[in-house]
Amino acid sequence: MTLRDETTRALHRIALDQQRKDRVPGVFVGVARGGGLLWHDGVGAARLSDDPPIPPGPDDQFLIASNTKTFTATMVMALRDEGRLALEDTIDSHVPEVTQRAVTVRSCLAHLSGLQREPVGDVWETLVFPDRAELLAGFNEAERVHPPHRLWHYSNLAYSVLGEVVARIDGRSWADSLRARILDPLEMRRTTVGFSGAHAEGYYVPPYTDVPVPQPGNDLRAMDPCGGLASTGTDLARWSAFVADPVAEVLAPDTVEEMCEPQAVMDRERWTAAMGLGFFLIRSGTRTYVGHTGGMPGHITALFTDRQAKTGGMALTNSGTTSDIAGLAVRLADHVTDREPPEPEPWRPGTAVPAELAAMVGVWWSEGSPFTFSVREGRLEARAVEEPEHRPSSRFERVADDLYRTVSGREQGELLRVRRDADGRVSTMSWATYLVTRDPLAFGEWEA
Repeated sequence: MTLRDETTRALHRIALDQQRKDRVPGVFVGVARGGGLLWHDGVGAARLSDDPPIPPGPDDQFLIASNTKTFTATMVMALRDEGRLALEDTIDSHVPEVTQRAVTVRSCLAHLSGLQREPVGDVWETLVFPDRAELLAGFNEAERVHPPHRLWHYSNLAYSVLGEVVARIDGRSWADSLRARILDPLEMRRTTVGFSGAHAEGYYVPPYTDVPVPQPGNDLRAMDPCGGLASTGTDLARWSAFVADPVAEVLAPDTVEEMCEPQAVMDRERWTAAMGLGFFLIRSGTRTYVGHTGGMPGHITALFTDRQAKTGGMALTNSGTTSDIAGLAVRLADHVTDREPPEPEPWRPGTAVPAELAAMVGVWWSEGSPFTFSVREGRLEARAVEEPEHRPSSRFERVADDLYRTVSGREQGELLRVRRDADGRVSTMSWATYLVTRDPLAFGEWEA
């Protein structure tokens, strides 16, 4: 697919306006769809030392910083799916040196552990970061600034220790596990711990002058799992494609869906952003974007994906003072989806209605409200007649004869039981224990 000229001009202007407003030396922006970059652009200079300046390109690395957390979280969930940990496990059950009690894997993934934000010490003042032994010793001394699950409180410390959990269980370094589990299968060849090859130089632009100050690179050491990666626009388009349409070799689609379920509200004032298991979830109109931001000295970046439209927006900058980087990434993706949405799959007729479902289709009533039960692609579905269009239908999977589990939509997880009369005909149903009948009845009115 190729975007129309008016769309690409508008996207360029969005990026240019942000680059000028924030005085960013160089910005790479892109929209991902279909497994790669649908559109990309570079504004400014990747390196001010180049003469003439060259705009950042899709193969220039930027420090993606805390976007790294989405990779660490994915590895944790893969280990969970393999039965090697549980989300309610405490950290000390996998790292015996830890003396902090009741810090669970889930609470760390969702920033609900209550742990202080950074490792013990002044790491962002000295820019000297802990090794593994120092990280764990500091973890034991760290303050619980909130009770667990009381407030969303961001913690680089928690994610750094999750990286240690991955290494202990997987029997190899966090970086080796990352390469084998994610980067190689997704062919993300230019995603590395720290810079490797062509990259954008980082800068600090002072507020009262216009002369950027070069920023040194940093070795995060044991904090790599929370923010140590560098990546490119090309690689991040592959990561966006995975988030939109997961590859089971890396992580089961149902597990990615689980990671995108809100665990806590991030902005309690307006309820426009939530935290999943490793992903930020932010609202833009009626859309939900899944992703993360990242900030390191000299680099601020963001990647957010609309999983429904399978469209991602990215913004990578070589300035440490860029504003609303998430908003820029989302505006780019929104613009493309608004003007050039992905083409839906054509409707295809089914081939057969399973005999056991044929008698269940049509309108049924429960709690005084009508529900339409139908069969789509051989599977039973249901939705309230007055259900808003944006909400998904309930879908069922057969558990046993006349017993179905709701696997999506309303009453997800609950059972649907089919009852038959003496002649074997479907008479009533029970959904999440509520009576379902062919006629509208009041509570207590049904007689068997």
